Amino acid sequence: MTQSFLQIKGLTKNFGGLRAVNDVTFSMERNQVLGLIGPNGAGKTTLLRLITGILKPDAGHVCFMGKEIVGRKTWDIVNMGIACTFQNMRPFRRLPIIANVMVSCLSPRAMKRGEWVKRLEAKAMDALEFAGISDMAREKASTLSQGDLKRLEVARAVATEPELLLLDEPFGGLSPAETDLMAKSIRRLHKGGRFGRLHSEGPAMIIVEHKLQWLMKIVDRIIVLNFGNMIADGTPDEIVKDPRVIEAYLGKGDT
Repeated sequence: MTQSFLQIKGLTKNFGGLRAVNDVTFSMERNQVLGLIGPNGAGKTTLLRLITGILKPDAGHVCFMGKEIVGRKTWDIVNMGIACTFQNMRPFRRLPIIANVMVSCLSPRAMKRGEWVKRLEAKAMDALEFAGISDMAREKASTLSQGDLKRLEVARAVATEPELLLLDEPFGGLSPAETDLMAKSIRRLHKGGRFGRLHSEGPAMIIVEHKLQWLMKIVDRIIVLNFGNMIADGTPDEIVKDPRVIEAYLGKGDT
């Protein structure tokens, strides 16, 4: 039996008396873009932190490309091929923007990807062009707006050459025009665009996002969480018609 690219089984995380993630189980394949949605507090970001090793689960397993990764250090997981962005950005604010990305290019994984990675500054500039902020490469990160910090976070993640890219609200803080640009960049990346030049395809992705109208244009599958429980799994068309999802977002209403 062929093992899935990513397998999540019985993943559970408690914070005191609160169960943030409850027995979540799913798998995904190498060619998928998976949306992860749910109301505020549903457990979406916690799930990403469990996958990346920032948090340790109370129960369950995460297998990536056939290897158990629960218990591994976050930097080991990055070097295995998983990169992640988060809502709370923490750039090196006193460094130029391009230097922030060059740090990612120095990861052991990135340094093994081929001769062209030795052109460190050129690779960092590629990542900034992908994110749409190459014109600000020499400015300090402290000068960036919230939206541009989000794009810097994405540039730093893709510079590690991930096999699996986790994006936590990549459209947060972006204007409609910026959101459209980011959405197109994400689609291009997955199809083997600028950062897929060494591969026939770009990274698989898990995207957490509240701007559902944009998310639906990118993903081919959606998982819905509510109060830590996985309540739905299907195509975008299936999810928008699912009564459990409608109830989670809108409530039962009057009867």
